Amino acid sequence: MRVLWLCNIMLPFIAKSLGQKIIIKEGWLSGLASKLMANQERNDITLAICFPESESRAFVKGDTALFVKDKAQGIDYYIFREDTVHPEHYDAGMEESLGAVIRDFGPDIIHIFGTEYPHTLACVKAFHRPARTLIGIQGLCTAIAEVYMADLPYSVQKKKTFRDILKKDGLFDQQAKFVKRGTYEKEALSMAGHVTGRTDFDREMTKMFAPDAKYHFMNETLRTDFYDGEWKIDQIERYSLFLSQGNYPIKGLHYVIDILPELVEEFEETVVYVAGDVITANDSIKDKIKLSGYGKFLLNQIKKSRMQDHVKFVGKLQADKMCARFLKSHVFLCPSAIENSPNSVGEAMLLGVPVVAANVGGVHNLVNDGKDGFLYPKDKPKRLKDSILRIFEDDKLALSLSSNARAHALRTHDPETNYRRLLDIYHEINHCI
Repeated sequence: MRVLWLCNIMLPFIAKSLGQKIIIKEGWLSGLASKLMANQERNDITLAICFPESESRAFVKGDTALFVKDKAQGIDYYIFREDTVHPEHYDAGMEESLGAVIRDFGPDIIHIFGTEYPHTLACVKAFHRPARTLIGIQGLCTAIAEVYMADLPYSVQKKKTFRDILKKDGLFDQQAKFVKRGTYEKEALSMAGHVTGRTDFDREMTKMFAPDAKYHFMNETLRTDFYDGEWKIDQIERYSLFLSQGNYPIKGLHYVIDILPELVEEFEETVVYVAGDVITANDSIKDKIKLSGYGKFLLNQIKKSRMQDHVKFVGKLQADKMCARFLKSHVFLCPSAIENSPNSVGEAMLLGVPVVAANVGGVHNLVNDGKDGFLYPKDKPKRLKDSILRIFEDDKLALSLSSNARAHALRTHDPETNYRRLLDIYHEINHCI
């Protein structure tokens, strides 16, 4: 059986072979790929991987072919061109490129990871075999667009910085881009015969957008670094909170900054650490020019409440440093306005870090409220604050949440179970034709 993966990014083992910087996103794919690569012959699967790159990348620039093909660790990979900076634009030329990839490799099944980019629709159209097309649900642009502003005041929503005007990328522009991406997403799902998901939320979305597709339940395997470490309360930075990112409104950093003064009043050592893009950077002229409307709002929010010493942006972290930051944290927060099954929550739970998360989307399928973490209504910041304080004040509770979360996550994200489930799905699709 020949299986072609379509991924949103260059996987780390390919990046390493090309001497390229490893992309942090979607790191969980590496573990799954490693399993398939190590057992191809035994499981009668030949894997190939394709992914997009911008025209500007050196190994694509100047090449007039429809795709670039090479091998890494014995696996064929294909690079095609896509305007990765503007995923709201659909380029029909990708259908020709992906069609050429498909003809070259001759897949029995195409497994597309995610619906967030227009190459998903281009691939579905190019392959034109719904019964052999499998789309894995990750985030959903349609749902993101609906709640993109995440309760921001209208005055903030409409305000634009120089950067926003120049790039035509204010908050309303950003929301409109997700709306556009959502149209490609819906069309792609409507043309797929098979979908993988893992939450009540993505199952309902599949029913809505792909009523004729078969839904296959499959949990995700996370990055290998997060299976070994274990949270220990005597090794943490007490009263420290951690968010895996806060670079756009739906991730909900502004909700946390709103309640931060009250937390500091109770425990003056409270610090919020935020990974990902440092969107509040304003030290240099260049930083100030690049400041987005949302970044400026967060910056003003922090300054107004005099929380400068209590919010620390730590930048993008590779898996080992991300893991270390988790293990130092007293509580991990996921205050998002929408999520499906956030891998950051799964990673925190695997390590045993106490979790407090907004009860949105499919988060309740990961966290048993009160047993292995706390869930709160997104529009109830007082419940968020109270949940954090309960953990701060009660080590016995924190240890109980930690132990239960780790046991739960080790079942949900068990690599062998999830790998076997993926094989079952592939063989089921292949044998049903």
